[in-house]
Amino acid sequence: MLPVIVLLAVLAWATSRHQQSLAVGAALARGQAPAVPGVSLPAFDGRRVSLTDFRGHPVVLNFWASWCIPCAEEAPILEAMWTEFRAKGLIVVGVDTQDLEPPARRFLAQHGITYMNVRDPDGSLARLFGTTGVPETFFAGSDGLIRGKFPGEQIDRTAWRVALDALLAGNPRVP
Repeated sequence: MLPVIVLLAVLAWATSRHQQSLAVGAALARGQAPAVPGVSLPAFDGRRVSLTDFRGHPVVLNFWASWCIPCAEEAPILEAMWTEFRAKGLIVVGVDTQDLEPPARRFLAQHGITYMNVRDPDGSLARLFGTTGVPETFFAGSDGLIRGKFPGEQIDRTAWRVALDALLAGNPRVP
């Protein structure tokens, strides 16, 4: 009987962990605005960055990897949006996930990325957000609540401008 109880406890724990890992994506799907997790990650410049440090600013959180072809197509557009909107208080944070550091550094240099980037080498933050792949982009308001996302590559500059205008205006939902 004890092995059955232990097995049930392990299954309950695993199910709970899986549900927590999809918390952000599931909450967005229900029309909710979950809080940005208070996670700290290493930045490429050597310091540690907590996602909660950006409260008070609208934030774009873009998950990417150096091996991702759509990420390479999206990168120049994201850099252009950062350049265009940063004077309005926008912060862009790239999250290099499930990637090796040397190719990730080459990717940043090759694409002339100037916005902040952090490393998520084991994909734990990506799982917490419930990402389904890369690229995937989340939009958080200055209140620290996630307002929407692009579930994959977005190369339409108009779609970026519409989303960023909504985010900067404080809209409760970002397309």
